[in-house]
Parts: sequence; C-alpha cells; structure tokens
Amino acid sequence: MRPFRFLVGARGVQDRRTLLEGARAAESIGYSDLTVHDHLTPQLAPIAVLAAVAMATERLRLCPLVFNNDLRHPAVLAQELATIDVLSGGRLVVGIGAGWNEPEYRSIGLAFDPPAVRISRMLEAVTILRGLFREGPTSFDGRFYTIHDLDGRPKPVQQPHPPFLIGGTRERMLRIAAREADIVGMDLRQDRESLGDAFPARMDERVRWVRDEAGSRFEGLELSVLRLLGGITITDEPLKAAAEVAHRYEARTGLTIDPRDVLDSPYSLIGSVPGLVAKLREGRERWGVNSILVGWLDEPDYVAFAPVVEQLAGA
Repeated sequence: MRPFRFLVGARGVQDRRTLLEGARAAESIGYSDLTVHDHLTPQLAPIAVLAAVAMATERLRLCPLVFNNDLRHPAVLAQELATIDVLSGGRLVVGIGAGWNEPEYRSIGLAFDPPAVRISRMLEAVTILRGLFREGPTSFDGRFYTIHDLDGRPKPVQQPHPPFLIGGTRERMLRIAAREADIVGMDLRQDRESLGDAFPARMDERVRWVRDEAGSRFEGLELSVLRLLGGITITDEPLKAAAEVAHRYEARTGLTIDPRDVLDSPYSLIGSVPGLVAKLREGRERWGVNSILVGWLDEPDYVAFAPVVEQLAGA
C-alpha cells in the first residue's frame, strides 16, 4: 500500500505571511503537499507561490492543482516546472488539466474549445513535458504543438520526470489519468447529478474504471481525494454532525441523503480521531485512496486535523 499523504491548499491566499507561515506550520504538523489552484481570480500566481514555498520549506511537495494547460505553452511550462523541482531539491508534482472554467476563457478572449479538443491538447502537452524533462533533445509533431530538437533546460531533479497528477470526475478523465498519471485525482462535483459519486457504491465503480485502465500500473498509483463533503469535524457524535451535512446538501440538491452514507464517504472527514484513523485505513484497503486534500491555509480546520495526520502521515 502507498503511504498516507495529507494535502493542504493555498486557495485564495494573497499575502506573504499567510502563505509562508502556513506552509511551515503545515510541514511541521506532517502534511505532505502544498497545493495551489491556477485561476485568474484574486490569488497569488501559482508558479511564484510554488517557488516561494520551495525556498521556505524542506519537505513539502509542491503540487499545482492543477495547471490549466491552455494558459501556457508546454515548452515554457516545462522550464518553469523543472526550475521549481531544482529549487526544491526534487519536490515538484506536475498537476495538469485541460481547463474547465469557461468565464475565465471568455474574459481573456481565449477560445473555449469542446472538451475533446482541450483534453487532446493536454495529452500532447504531457508528452512534450515528459520529453523535455528527460536527458537530451526532444521533438514532437502533433495536432496542436510542434517541437523541433529542443533540449529543455534545466532538467528536473526527479528523473525521468516528476510525478504527474491528473484529476477528474467523469469516466473518460479518470481513465486517462489511470493511463497517463502517477497520481489520480478523484475530484467531486457537488450538484444533484454528481453528488452520488461521493458515496461508496459509486466510488467502487469509479475506482474500477481506474483499476481496469491502469492494469498492472494500478498498484503503483496514488489515488487522491481532492474535495471534501462538508468540512472537517472532530467529534464524538459523528452521526449528528453527518446529519447536519446531509441536511445542507439536501437543501442544495433536493436529494434525500442518509447521514450514514455521509460518514461512509471517502470524501468526508467527520468523527473522532481514532474513528477517522480507522476510516482512512479502511478506505485505503478498499479503494487504494492514500491521500486527501484536507483544507486550506487560511482556515483553521487543517490544524484541528493534526492528530490524525500525526498518526498516519507516511505510514
């Protein structure tokens, strides 16, 4: 089994102190990764955030969650990412996605192509990134990108390349991640149509897609839960807290939700410390989920979760 990793995010952080003090505190607790989104919203830019955290910490992995491939040419991104891997001594995770936020595209006059086109373009970029990370020059002649005998420099510390993270909710993206990534991000849409993905039966199905597509690679993959159902609640009355979460989602979606399903969901962190330790171990045994995005630097919940991290991180 892959060891447990616990991720904390820098979502919306806009000041130096919150970022650097929060990153150091997370590292001291035992969190494994600092994540940052890639959006044209009020936030610090992800490349600069990752570089700053690289210089301020010693062990945290640096995980863009995820870079929008359409915002950067892969040759430019390769140099930036390799530089971060060098500055951090080999702690980069290459989180990359096809882009999804249509209003951002419209706001900068960038064509929002159909999903199949954006995904195909991302896959070409992944091939180019891997080629530029390896020793020697690379060439590529694709539908979207052309590279002629370019030797990407610097080279990342992690060879042949840093781990790739690709996430998704739908079958196609999860199957692509199973083939192409080292870390499969199990995201969750929280609308009426998709909320059922959070519960065990649908999780069984989604992990089966990954297992079937990955084949012999499956045992080496990390499976990461990238969103919570409700927030972190450390309590000796978990069913009561789960009922409150179920009620909120019922009001939002119109679905009838059993609080026990909330407690059983791999996307929820509700319970006592011993109960959550046991639950996470059971989830790793059943689904292979060994990492989870717990919370955000500007919110206190990730600190409350520290006793669980201290017992499981790296185990």
